Amino acid sequence: MPARPRRDAWICLGLVGAMQCLAMLDRNILAILNPRIKADLHIGDAEMGLLYGTVFALFYAVFSLPLGRLADGWRRGWLLAICIVLWSLATGMAGFASGFAMLAISRLGVGIGEAAVQPAGTSLVFDCFPKSRRGLALAVMGAMLAAGLGLSSVLGGMAADGWDHAFGPGHLAPLGLKGWQFAFVLAALPGVPLAILLALMREPVRGQSDGIVSRVDPAPFRASLAVLVAVLPLGVWWTLARAKAGSRVIARNALALVAISVVMVALAHFCAGLSPRPPLHLLGLTIDPHALQWTIVGIGGYVVVNFLQSLRLADAPTHAVIMGSPALWLCLFVGALQTTINYGVMGFTPAFLMKTWHLSAGDVGLKFGLLSAAIGMIGPMISGPLSDWLAARHGAGGRVMLVALSLGVSPFVAMAVYTSPDPATFYLRFTLYSVILTMWLPPLYAVLYEQVLPRMRGQTAALYILLMTILGLGIGPYWVGMVADRTHGNLGTAILSVNGLSPVIVIALLALWRRADRDAAGALGRACAAGELV
Repeated sequence: MPARPRRDAWICLGLVGAMQCLAMLDRNILAILNPRIKADLHIGDAEMGLLYGTVFALFYAVFSLPLGRLADGWRRGWLLAICIVLWSLATGMAGFASGFAMLAISRLGVGIGEAAVQPAGTSLVFDCFPKSRRGLALAVMGAMLAAGLGLSSVLGGMAADGWDHAFGPGHLAPLGLKGWQFAFVLAALPGVPLAILLALMREPVRGQSDGIVSRVDPAPFRASLAVLVAVLPLGVWWTLARAKAGSRVIARNALALVAISVVMVALAHFCAGLSPRPPLHLLGLTIDPHALQWTIVGIGGYVVVNFLQSLRLADAPTHAVIMGSPALWLCLFVGALQTTINYGVMGFTPAFLMKTWHLSAGDVGLKFGLLSAAIGMIGPMISGPLSDWLAARHGAGGRVMLVALSLGVSPFVAMAVYTSPDPATFYLRFTLYSVILTMWLPPLYAVLYEQVLPRMRGQTAALYILLMTILGLGIGPYWVGMVADRTHGNLGTAILSVNGLSPVIVIALLALWRRADRDAAGALGRACAAGELV
């Protein structure tokens, strides 16, 4: 096994990193264009929230499972090339939208296309880089995500402003496009050349960096379609019945659905009492926002149940490895909870700055956006190589302790940040806080994906995406918003409240520190005992 990555490995990392950057750009450009779209298409905040969060998140999370399965069995470069073209076309479609329906279809396409990014991209990079350099590789991927996030604000805002200035009233714009439409078209353009490069890239041998080369998957597309059917309501019962799983298995699934439904209804009623909100008027319907929120979370929870039940029937070795690793579930738990904090903090910090010090949206967007992007790149680039150094001396436990240190310190730094006396002090303190908030990603991901065999990393990434999306995007901003309502709009207190998850995260990390190496070492044995052919 080579100690240093080869030239092909760096090419692969560069292409995957560029893909991560483009994915984040196309995913988040909607946010900076929000006011223009609302004014031009005459749609409200509820519809925009649905486009930015619910529509994208639901399809992104659900389709990550079948595409993760496809990434585990087919050529990942080809899969990513196809998905990039799909989401780029969907992004470009938004540039010609004349109403809510076409924008919704565009976001649906972006969600489905980007669902393959993390499963296939991570699997590729892990097969190119030896274990000793994976922290660095994951750091580059994390830095490119931050770059894409920053570019979405800068490129989207500049493109829209420049176009509207050049083709203002009295000037006929090419194709009749408005500034926000041109920004979508511009964001879509890099997709095709990047897709061609990924399609031509040399595919690494699956498992070569770990010395575990699994058999070739004979029917990856059929298996991927089976996963899609199996995770959907009703489809899972057909799958279980077709596999002759037995009435007890089907009954357990039905009971899980009932239990999830009861819990979601109870949470919706509880939250409605805690933070009463006016109904949403959406597409001609009147919808309770709390009911919508917990319905989406409930669907995500039920999809997890369906995935694990169907996985046991379709791929017993992968099921045995995933379910038999407490360390893997601790990684998923920590990642999902910390993502909840990150989304809650980042989602409301711009509003906190504007409300606390009466700053303009333009000033906050430029300073906070650029600072978040720049510092968001620095955090992973520090922790990735450092975690490789610690892992060489202390195993996976070294990576875990780095995560525990950063996440254990973060709530104390947050208290200093959100009690700052003025904007200059805020930005200075936030610089340190932003580094800490992004340092956990490379080491935790390295530990997570080493808990499974190489051919199982796509599905593991998909499971992580599903949990991260449900808890992070689904609950983080929602939590902060509810606390802000209860505290009469005190955004500082609301943002700090979500950091109450930090002690739970640290306790979970201490348990992970004890189990990470042991569970990773036993993965191959569990897989072989369940019938894996290596």
